[in-house]
Amino acid sequence: MIIRHSLFVAVSLIVAVPAVAGPVQITNKVMGEHRVAAADGTTRIDLVPATRVTPGDKLIYQISYSNNGTQPVSDFVVSNPIPKGLAYLAPAAGSPAPDLSLDGTTFGSLANLRVRGPNGAFRAADTSDVKAVRWRLTQPLAAGSHGQLAYEAMLK
Repeated sequence: MIIRHSLFVAVSLIVAVPAVAGPVQITNKVMGEHRVAAADGTTRIDLVPATRVTPGDKLIYQISYSNNGTQPVSDFVVSNPIPKGLAYLAPAAGSPAPDLSLDGTTFGSLANLRVRGPNGAFRAADTSDVKAVRWRLTQPLAAGSHGQLAYEAMLK
């Protein structure tokens, strides 16, 4: 099963688009970092819905899934294009690293991806070249189970 979903980005507002209906439900949230100063001088970072963002802001794109069906789902894949206006940075803390793609069809680790430059020579890809992320769950998704995947991005 391949689930694809998208996010439309504007400089001041981020809106998530619901995913395909079926036994597996996908929900998306785009969170921003909010720094809170504590009385002891430390700083805590809370994640809050990203309703107003400006270029350079770091965002956490969260993809939650749950199997609401009565049977396990095998070969579960979540594939997500990086929305225009966002630059992929890294997997979010606590989330497995996704496979990355420069074109949305061929996926692999960043270390194995190459980009053809304007002079025709290839160079190592970097995170700004990433156009899509994909996670493949190695175990069947049991009925009633749920999880979350996430990546960090920056508003261009």
